[in-house]
Amino acid sequence: MAIQFKIIEHVAVITLDAQQSNNALSISDLMHLRKTLVACQDDEQVRVIVLNGAGDRAFCSGASLREPSRVLPGFVASSLKSRETEAEEGGYARLFDLSDLEVWKPVIAAINGACLAGGLELALQCDLRIAVTSATFGLPEVRDATIPAAGGVQYLLRAVPAAHAMKMALTGEPISAEEALRIGLIIDLLPADRLMPAALSLAERIAANGPLAVQSVKQLAIQTAHLTPRDFVIQAHLHWGLLRDSEDHTEGRVALAQNRAPKYIGA
Repeated sequence: MAIQFKIIEHVAVITLDAQQSNNALSISDLMHLRKTLVACQDDEQVRVIVLNGAGDRAFCSGASLREPSRVLPGFVASSLKSRETEAEEGGYARLFDLSDLEVWKPVIAAINGACLAGGLELALQCDLRIAVTSATFGLPEVRDATIPAAGGVQYLLRAVPAAHAMKMALTGEPISAEEALRIGLIIDLLPADRLMPAALSLAERIAANGPLAVQSVKQLAIQTAHLTPRDFVIQAHLHWGLLRDSEDHTEGRVALAQNRAPKYIGA
């Protein structure tokens, strides 16, 4: 099973485990990953998700080539079908795009090695990224005369300064973990034995906050980034008003008055 899953208190840990292919994911793997992420979103016990790769060589190196190739139908016909139907017919590219899943719980990428092609596209869709010192990052698609199909260039432009993003996308050359930290692609650089403890510690600190508030922050960050100040403030005020009437908001204020840690329930 290439997708391993467990829950530690309020943190879901999803591990990409296809080490023989540097954690490259097959169509069935990607379908399983997508279903697992949806299950995490719907599970009230889960408040934060950590995504990592098994072994010490790779986080994810993109799409797996180990499945037999199929004769694909015409692109236009496939692109108008659902992702699942297209995948059943042999098309995998849209499965790396997770935006349709609407996972509002924070996702932390714990990057333990090579993070390339579709693997980097997955990592870029995570909210926070930490990595080991031996990790590498790249979008090598132009070297094969193609492009990242799941928004990799656009996500990278949102994550790092444009000049760095364009250099990576146009040359196809990987960058080191040190360079990734310097340009802001990752937020922390760690020795291998500290990666998962650090990821879990970060996840636990996030999970200690109001679950609905945390999801609202993520939703606002994603859905209102393109709006004018007038419009995004309207949306922020709407979320604030919804949270004002929640049980967790009341609990937070009572806990503050009583000088104790709040006990949030996500309601």
